[in-house]
Amino acid sequence: MLEKSLHPVIQALELVVFDFDGVFTTNQVIVDENGTEAVICNRSDGLAFRLLKAEKLPAMILSTEVNPVVQARARKLKLECVSGCPDKGKLLRQLSEDKKIELEKMAFVGNDANDLEALTIVGLGVAVGDAYPEAKAAAKWNLKEYGGRGAIREFCETVFRVRRSLGEGESPWLTPDVRATYASS
Repeated sequence: MLEKSLHPVIQALELVVFDFDGVFTTNQVIVDENGTEAVICNRSDGLAFRLLKAEKLPAMILSTEVNPVVQARARKLKLECVSGCPDKGKLLRQLSEDKKIELEKMAFVGNDANDLEALTIVGLGVAVGDAYPEAKAAAKWNLKEYGGRGAIREFCETVFRVRRSLGEGESPWLTPDVRATYASS
């Protein structure tokens, strides 16, 4: 549940950064006999990026892993991606400087111990529903949905609702600018 005190933080966001494993995925990996890895992502989560696009709110992926599947998913969703990042806090500080976006105007969505610093240095640290206890404790907002099972959609829909001041009965998917994203895909 999102506290009303976080609404101004959401209104001020200029960048959303997502961890990959455990946020886009169920935090599980399938490995075949050749060592090739595969993961499961949620298509509803992918669809939800249309809401951030309609809000002109940039999003990107930041992953510790160097794995072709991370880059492939980023390409499909047309998201900037940095993989092979052992120090997410350091990289967020660098992004802040390079993009001229204050850390307070960034959100980071994560799930695990290697996300702790990132969750605490941004304006809006967000943990998925099945995040590890330390990540949940570090976050300002804990999602209900699990990683790879709707957490990204919950985040994007809530951000859109807050930024558009939509009521509970109003669907973000029926707003004209979101509907227009279907034609541009």
